[in-house]
This record gives sequence, structure tokens and C-alpha cells, in this order.
Amino acid sequence: MTIAQDMTTSFKVELLQGVHNFFSGSGGGSAGTGATFKIALYTSSATINKDTTVFTTTNEASGTAYTSGGNTLTNVTPSNPSGDTAITDFADTTWSTSTITAHGALIYNSTQSNKSVAVLDFGGNKSSSSGDFTIQFPTPDASNAIIRIA
Repeated sequence: MTIAQDMTTSFKVELLQGVHNFFSGSGGGSAGTGATFKIALYTSSATINKDTTVFTTTNEASGTAYTSGGNTLTNVTPSNPSGDTAITDFADTTWSTSTITAHGALIYNSTQSNKSVAVLDFGGNKSSSSGDFTIQFPTPDASNAIIRIA
């Protein structure tokens, strides 16, 4: 069983196909409102990596205050903060008053048949015990944003 951090290969192809819409604004026009992205937690028994194509419940974490499928993410409208790198990011997310143990996570697009976006490897088990389990995303800049295209 392995969890390997990476953007999934299927996500890269689907970006070129126009499958994923990260626009977080609202209003008319062709952009409209973006897709709904979620993050699910996984145990150390999971096998999720760049070849993962969709959300799966196999070896998904469980526990108090955790619902299968994980949390809905609040995304940040894509931008070009500097240079030639385009980015998008998500607000940190928390499972409050939870008891959870997870080794990694999968970001996926629940609007588009649960298609995978990226795998996060926590580098070991992380736990909460009747407390907050928080995913803190990196600084949304050209060097650190969770999704960067250079």
C-alpha cells in the first residue's frame, strides 16, 4: 500500500480537455460558477498516487465527525501571481471535534464524476482525538501553491 503525493495524470489530461473549472466567482457568461472540489482522507493501507483517476472509498479514513467523501473545499480563483506560473489554491479545511487517523488525502472534483485532481501524502499517520483535524494548504504563490502550472 502506498500513498504518493502528486497531481494525477488523468487530471493533467482533463485540464487540456476543459473538464475542470476552478473559477470561484459567480454570475453569468460562459465562466459561470466553478466545480465543487472535495478532499477525502485515507489510511496508510490506501493505494493512491498519480495513477488514481477517481475518488474511491477503499481504505478511506473513518472516525468521529468524518463523513465518507470528506470535506468540500473552498477554492481560490486561478491567478498569475508572478512570472509565468499560473496557480489555484484552496482554503484550509477542518474536521472539528473529530477523532480521525489519516496518512494521506485525495482532492477530487465531485461535480465531474469524482475525477481525481491531486494526492497528498502526510509523510506518516496524522491523528486527532476529540479535536480538530486540519489540512493546511501551502502559501498560494508561484513556488508553493497546491496546484501550479509553470
